[in-house]
Amino acid sequence: MTTKIYNEVCGLFNNLQSLALLGARLVLAYGFYTPAMMKWDNMENVTAWFTSLGIPLPAFSAYLAATAELLGIVMLAIGFLTRLISIPLIIVMIVAIFTVHIGNGFSAGDNGLEIPLYYMLFLFIFLSHGAGKFSIDSIVFKK
Repeated sequence: MTTKIYNEVCGLFNNLQSLALLGARLVLAYGFYTPAMMKWDNMENVTAWFTSLGIPLPAFSAYLAATAELLGIVMLAIGFLTRLISIPLIIVMIVAIFTVHIGNGFSAGDNGLEIPLYYMLFLFIFLSHGAGKFSIDSIVFKK
């Protein structure tokens, strides 16, 4: 009896999986919006900042990060090539964690690694589970 009830409840919640993935994609896309726009609005300052952090090829890296974030916003929001765009965004988060946030501890309030870590975990979910039913991926790739 307990197993049957548990399986029925799990079945009901499985129907929410795609809605949860859609919500997570939209929230994460929104989270990338301000950093991406700040980079594109003042690429010279971002390049100087990347130089001060010791990031190799700072101008190229600044454009690469800003492009990945801008593409990420659109691709995550519509759920297009979600697994693929997750890879460069994970790399951006790893770089952000190790160059900016790790020295500040965990707390987001102290500019710690909390937020980029959460973003990275969401991106790993998209990488492993895809975008869900409410996505271009679902239409194009029939998943």
